[in-house]
Amino acid sequence: MSRRVTYSQLGGPEVLTISEITAPHAGDGEVRVRVKFAGINPFDAKVFSGAATANPQNVTFPSGNGNDFAGVVDEIGDGVEGWTVGDEVLGGKGFSGQADFVVVPAEKLVRKPAQLGWEQAGGLDIAGRTAWASVDAVALTAADTVLVSAAAGGVGVIAAQLAKLKGATVIGSASASNHDFLRSLGIHPVTYGEGMVERILEISPEGLTAALDNNGRETVDAALALGAPADRINTIADYAAVSEYGTSGVGAAGATPQDLASLAALIAAGTVQVPIDEVFPIEQVSAAYTKLLHGHSRGKIVLAL
Repeated sequence: MSRRVTYSQLGGPEVLTISEITAPHAGDGEVRVRVKFAGINPFDAKVFSGAATANPQNVTFPSGNGNDFAGVVDEIGDGVEGWTVGDEVLGGKGFSGQADFVVVPAEKLVRKPAQLGWEQAGGLDIAGRTAWASVDAVALTAADTVLVSAAAGGVGVIAAQLAKLKGATVIGSASASNHDFLRSLGIHPVTYGEGMVERILEISPEGLTAALDNNGRETVDAALALGAPADRINTIADYAAVSEYGTSGVGAAGATPQDLASLAALIAAGTVQVPIDEVFPIEQVSAAYTKLLHGHSRGKIVLAL
């Protein structure tokens, strides 16, 4: 038998349970992974609570939960080349990642670099691909000053560092408790909330040329007020801004497994940091999401299996 996080009704984190199911097996072109760590993401919570998402989700009950995972290949289907039992891998599969075993198409897996921590690998797929795609969407250069909101969160902390690697000046909104951490990464911290525009002008009197919104309308409005063109604002949190203002709304789907592999290599080399806020055993999955939804996490929260 195999454990799997499931839910049979919409609601808060309390709807999540651990179910015992028959272990799945790899079919043609597929690989089975014995999961060691699995990620949690705000997107998951939107889906299991019935909240709006960028693309409507067709949930059938009982539903699996989670996307991100990292583990070890333990079964290979017919026709698969390039993978062997024992390979360490990471990846994602919607409604499936939080389980002892995940079966995925072989081409969707990414090899885990030896120097990449298991916890970071297990929580990387959605946040990593989203950050990579959002930075690419606004085509940053050394001439840019970019605002990254929720810059200490799972997506924001990666996006802010990738923006730095492009040469941009990066201003990151975050709670005061995360300001020293952001400074250690070379990011100019700013407190969100009332007066944020004025605080940004104190850092950059010329305003902004781009923004990566991971928080919502406050970031989009601030970026527009500070001179960033709408087409150089990418939002993953304010879906209405795409139609209202003409911002871009590129998320994880905008990045490939090859992009994820490139990011994994940067993290393994120490070029990009992905802090782990807390590790919960899978049996405490509801508590993990409760903490995530409370906000102010630094980096990622992951589940250990």
